[in-house]
Amino acid sequence: MASRLAVDIGGTFTDIALETGGKRFTTKVLTTPNKPETGVMAAIEIVLSQAGTQGADIDLVIHGTTLATNALIERKGALTALITTQGHRDTLETAFEDRFSEYDLNIDKPEPLVPRPLRFTVPERMNARGKVLLALDEAAVEALVPELARLGVASVAVGLLHSYANPAHERRIRELLQARLPELWITLSSEVCPEVREYERLSTACANAYVQPLMAGYLGRLDGLLRLTGFRCPLFLMLSGGGLATLNTAMRFPIRLVESGPAGGAILAGFIAAECGLPKVLSFDMGGTTAKICLIDEYRPQGSRSFEVARIYRSLKGSGLPLRIPVIEMVEIGAGGGSLAEIDALRRIKVGPESAGSEPGPACYGRGGVMPTVTDADVVLGRIDPDLFAGGTLKLDAVAANAAVTRMIGGPLALDGPVAAFGISEIVEENMANAARVHAIERGKTLSDCTMVAFGGAAPVHAARLAQKIGIDRIIVPTSAGVGSAIGFLRAPIAYEVVRSLYMRLEAFDLALVNRTLGEMRAEAEAVVRQGAPAGAIAETCTAEMRYLGQGHEITVPVSLGLLTKDSVAAIRASFEAKYGEQFGRAIGGVPIELLAWSVVVRSDVATPVRQKAVELRPAPAPHEHRLLFDAECEAYREVPVYRRATLAPGMTIAGPAVIAEAETSTVVVDGFDAHLNALDYIVLERQRPAEGTSS
Repeated sequence: MASRLAVDIGGTFTDIALETGGKRFTTKVLTTPNKPETGVMAAIEIVLSQAGTQGADIDLVIHGTTLATNALIERKGALTALITTQGHRDTLETAFEDRFSEYDLNIDKPEPLVPRPLRFTVPERMNARGKVLLALDEAAVEALVPELARLGVASVAVGLLHSYANPAHERRIRELLQARLPELWITLSSEVCPEVREYERLSTACANAYVQPLMAGYLGRLDGLLRLTGFRCPLFLMLSGGGLATLNTAMRFPIRLVESGPAGGAILAGFIAAECGLPKVLSFDMGGTTAKICLIDEYRPQGSRSFEVARIYRSLKGSGLPLRIPVIEMVEIGAGGGSLAEIDALRRIKVGPESAGSEPGPACYGRGGVMPTVTDADVVLGRIDPDLFAGGTLKLDAVAANAAVTRMIGGPLALDGPVAAFGISEIVEENMANAARVHAIERGKTLSDCTMVAFGGAAPVHAARLAQKIGIDRIIVPTSAGVGSAIGFLRAPIAYEVVRSLYMRLEAFDLALVNRTLGEMRAEAEAVVRQGAPAGAIAETCTAEMRYLGQGHEITVPVSLGLLTKDSVAAIRASFEAKYGEQFGRAIGGVPIELLAWSVVVRSDVATPVRQKAVELRPAPAPHEHRLLFDAECEAYREVPVYRRATLAPGMTIAGPAVIAEAETSTVVVDGFDAHLNALDYIVLERQRPAEGTSS
């Protein structure tokens, strides 16, 4: 069996999962934000020692990180310039020319990553078909070289008008700049986002250029440290769309890594859904800094090609920087174990989105944190064993947690410490419940039809209460749930998606042009995948972005990949009308149909999940111990049994309330739920059914 090691850097913890010899080894360490590679190597050393192996024995390392996302949010990227077509200098400033909050007179819009003094223009012009209307003024490009050097620019984004249709001018600018400034990082919009919609394309190119020096430097250092430690295997990066890419691809397009950690969690949830035969799943990933919620249909996470980062108003769509990259569609909110709790101006408890992170961390970490957090509240409520947190590597200070909650929340609101802690917990759970409701409504889904898959260090602690709020009756907590995203990396295929704009009306479908374009896209994607999977089966899928004439946005329509014929055009029309009718209730007759863009995904073959078998249920053995758990109904602590997950076997059942403790997390079984272990050793929590003749 291949030995595979996965690394997930979060805002608070760095998680490691190693599968070797049919066994799994995991660990969590605090993230080292100033030098992320330090925490990674420390965690790798721990897990290799657990497994009794060494770096030279590992066949593959898979990595996901929030470093690119944090750089964009905190504006800690490189000094970046933009070169665009003359007359379009202020496209980043103009943006969509709308107001995402119509009635806010003092609205704040996100500042462009590239300020106006660093935005330059050159004479040139293409039309939307890629025809050259005005040749590139190469002398104007040459004249920019001394100015870029004088300003100390480290990275340049090149985004010309209609370069998605013809990238020749952008490529020539790169050649001219590289000849004079070989150390300069250069991003072409025609490579990172070859699609229509000028603002989103330029925003994506600027974001890629902004984080590229930072990400390339970090990835290069990490790769070097792995080599020094004896690793000889390739390093792959988790992409936001759910696939793996080579180190070289990740360094060219680091913007595709912005949601790499959460994507791993969604992949894990889809894999578990297939194992358990659950066609409708709500993935719930709650770590130290954020909570991620994703809908899984027919064992696949929902995807998207648009994403926002660094929102000024976290709950308002349109208040962030738009990115056009393949992503797994999910909602992410500032609700993690490290989310800070405080009293707002209206004397309400407010939790997040700010987080204590790993430095200084929650008050109970004993690292200088004084503000109460969700983790502090969970300690006060008895949900977390201070001696077993993070596998016992981090001893929690329950006295400090209680003092912080009482001082900042309990005292000002005249509440006892446990009641104040429960208030913190209720607010963060309601924040997550509201996000889940909105996410489902926007997509026409019903949450009560779903099974929740809960993972991440904090999710199993809060999953049952969240399920009560949103009407879900079944929860699955997988093994090693505390490092769920890292395990998801191990289930991901090597995959790459290529997107290109190619406008035409369906009535004037150009078979030769489309077949040639799709062939080029397929070859480009396969070349990336074959770097990591030189042999073995690959799968290919194709979609088209289509709409009715006059509409401003399009829907994604599956297309059979292969040589298209005249019959294919009729099939594409039927597929679009069926998809449109499914989404909007009916198709529209007599209106021309437009195709705007094509997408081709090539992925390596992955293991097919084995469907679980039913197990015979039986009572669990005596609990390991008993613990005081706060009961909000009676506003007092209640003694409940505590079970160690490692001592439980498939079929064993536990009635709530109870706690199931393990190395990286604890599962709280609330009153009204029962738990059992299925054939895969996953904890399954199910709502208790009222007895016949009784009221629910």
